[in-house]
Amino acid sequence: MASSPDVNSSADLTPENPESGSSSEPARHGRVRARRAAVMAVPAVLGLAGLGILTAQGALGVSFSISGMPFTVTAKSLDGTGFEQFGALDSMIDNSPNAGDTGGQVLVVTSAIKSATLDSLCQSVDLGGTNLLIKAGAGSSKVQATDLTTDSTQLTGDASFNNIEIGNDASTLTKAGVKGPEGVFSQQADTVHIDNLRQTNYATTAGVFKLPGLKLSFSDSGC
Repeated sequence: MASSPDVNSSADLTPENPESGSSSEPARHGRVRARRAAVMAVPAVLGLAGLGILTAQGALGVSFSISGMPFTVTAKSLDGTGFEQFGALDSMIDNSPNAGDTGGQVLVVTSAIKSATLDSLCQSVDLGGTNLLIKAGAGSSKVQATDLTTDSTQLTGDASFNNIEIGNDASTLTKAGVKGPEGVFSQQADTVHIDNLRQTNYATTAGVFKLPGLKLSFSDSGC
């Protein structure tokens, strides 16, 4: 994405909630199949207007079950080298109390960055009545991460990219050392810059994650 318009929240990336009471097994399986089909085109929806900083369980060959509790991540800016993005599905444990009517799966945008620097990182998760808040990198030393991947359902910010490639098969990606599923639409770029980053995420992984000035607290409000 050599240059991108403002990133807008993609509410339709989140699986629709059917009417209460429609919890029959065929309907549930139908929703799961629809989500799998949507994986093929998620980055196409984002296209020049989408970017996430974090990743899916398949991206690094790591398999873990998400809690199903979304968390918010914000930063004044992000600078990254080696960027990739493609659609994926995250899964919860069987009979997760957070599954609701999703069938235990969440359609996400997986983003991978080989090396990233974030200014004024904030992460919060709503625990029901209070928020667990983590802040770092607000001083002269910024947050540093390598092999950073994230799974996001909503993204906003002002983004620009150098040497963007859009429409790759996800299994052929080379910029961040991560390969997605065969036949899935994807995109990659040499570098990425985002101002006013805000994400709703379900998973994050990193090879190295340095958080200078780390502060963990509980708060009435999130990021």
